Amino acid sequence: MAAEPPRRRPRRGSLERPLSTRIYRAAWLAVAIPLLVAAFSVGRPDALSQPRVAPFFDGPTALQLAAEFTGRFPDRSPGSPGAARAADWVEEQFETFAFEVERQRFSAEVPGRGRQHFVNLIAVAPLSARAPVRSQEVIVVMAHRDSLGVSPGADDNGSGTAALLELARTVGDASLTHTFVFVSTDGGAFGGLGAEAFASSSRFAGRTIAVVNLDAIGGGGAPRIEFAGDNSRVPSPTLLATAEASVQRQAGVEAEWPGAVGQLLDLAFPFSLYEQAPFVARGMPAVTLTAAGSRPPPPEGDTVDRLAEEEVAALGRSAQALLGSLDEAAEVARGTDSYVYLGSRLIHGWTIQFVLLAALVPFLAATVDLFARCRRRHIALAPALRSYASRLGVWLWAGGMFAFFTVIGILPSGADRPIAPDTEVATNWPVAALTALLAVSALGWLVAHQRLAPTRAVARPEELGGHLAAMLALAVVALVVAAANPYALLFVLPSLHAWLWLPQVSDRGRAAQAALFAAGFAGPLLLLGSFAFRFELGFDAVWYVLALTAVGVVPVPLVLAFLAWGAAAGQVGAVTLGRYAPYPDASERPRRGPLREAIRRAVLLTRRGRRNPRLVAVESEDAGREADRSDG
Repeated sequence: MAAEPPRRRPRRGSLERPLSTRIYRAAWLAVAIPLLVAAFSVGRPDALSQPRVAPFFDGPTALQLAAEFTGRFPDRSPGSPGAARAADWVEEQFETFAFEVERQRFSAEVPGRGRQHFVNLIAVAPLSARAPVRSQEVIVVMAHRDSLGVSPGADDNGSGTAALLELARTVGDASLTHTFVFVSTDGGAFGGLGAEAFASSSRFAGRTIAVVNLDAIGGGGAPRIEFAGDNSRVPSPTLLATAEASVQRQAGVEAEWPGAVGQLLDLAFPFSLYEQAPFVARGMPAVTLTAAGSRPPPPEGDTVDRLAEEEVAALGRSAQALLGSLDEAAEVARGTDSYVYLGSRLIHGWTIQFVLLAALVPFLAATVDLFARCRRRHIALAPALRSYASRLGVWLWAGGMFAFFTVIGILPSGADRPIAPDTEVATNWPVAALTALLAVSALGWLVAHQRLAPTRAVARPEELGGHLAAMLALAVVALVVAAANPYALLFVLPSLHAWLWLPQVSDRGRAAQAALFAAGFAGPLLLLGSFAFRFELGFDAVWYVLALTAVGVVPVPLVLAFLAWGAAAGQVGAVTLGRYAPYPDASERPRRGPLREAIRRAVLLTRRGRRNPRLVAVESEDAGREADRSDG
């Protein structure tokens, strides 16, 4: 028997391998040199000089204040009697130090709790006889005093409140260059509501040049600096370098901060559970000093006996040294910017944006070339685009139902602030609501499925048309994401480049195609992994991101871009699994449209259920006789 001739590999440019690898590689080479220049464009931050007066923060006094505060007011959750009494007590302490105190009242919708009323205490340091004139520019020291009500909240945030009061005592009669404002915020445990209210409407906000926030400083963990904002900006590198140097000198250890990947994720998806975030978003440099991680400590068992006096004293001295440096030379620590802070080095934000935007060029060039090749081969694109439009309609229907469920209160709603991870809203999945949402979304898919399911063999040119339509949709999605937040391209680029190559591996079997298709989901999985591991949410990260979307933390343009991305992913998946069909033309469609057919079926089922039971019994008897005759 003659041996079979070896199988020839498909020729480049053929329908089996339509993508031009030359165009793709040439595009990467065209941006390679600028990418290398951007990669080495790093800066070196300089810290401010240490203050002339050595810090004299009293750790035992702060610990005593924390014990008294949390012992007298163990429940400081919104609306509780303890919250009002705690505010009165803190105000009395400020007045003891001759501070001028005013109250900022506001209300906000808290997910799972409804509308609640809050009050910020704003205390202005008194003028010193040695320095009767001060600059009108303001340096803010801040700590939230509320808690979730699960425990006394000795660390979060009795320790921060005690340190705030001790710092107020130390500057009460000091010779200050700037106006110091001490703010005891409310609603800090529920997404930084008090900080948002102060940053947006306080009379001091327009004059604030630096903010130092104290949160959970006595838990015994390593000193840490948090500085992510509500947008893709971070404080000035001078402020961060000064905060790092202050912790190094006063605590004797190097401060921790989010790593390079974590900072990049914070730029791509701005999010922080600490109260510096609203200030950074408004151009006011702000940092949080804490002994916790990216997530505040859990409230269970947060009692005074677990506070570490040395930790409170070390971070208290660090905060005092940082405030002294800012008071002597705050002008060079102003403003916010975009960059990734690496301690002795920083990578400028414009270089990161350039790298992400440059990574779009090969994909766009290859997609345009693929479009031209399909046009030359007269591959029809209109049915593929209509198929994508049908899938997009299903995703928009699901998104609309999600918004509707939120408006009517089935899904959580509230202020567009981060949701406290230790509340029931963040961890208890609304199974009934999500099941109803899936059912309603499935109805939309059933309506569209009639014209998306293959009813005949689909030719290779038609599959290429479906793939090209998805690539064109992804190109539009990428451009929208780049316009809204260039850093968010981090979540889109894996799908662009992985799915672009799917036609090239069509000769290697479904397994290779499925693996390449799965690689395109690396971007969304990176976001979910950040919440699962950095913020210790585990599998609840999926629901938590949905809840953030429901309350409005995720911008609407990015939500719409995700829905369009999901429709493209569905079409690419259908092509990969061999379940794709172009939208049928008029001669191939049934007489009734999908919506009319769905209504017709529902009406017929309803009528069948309402039929006379006697007639149904007669039909059953006739059917039985017919069966007996057949057996005979």
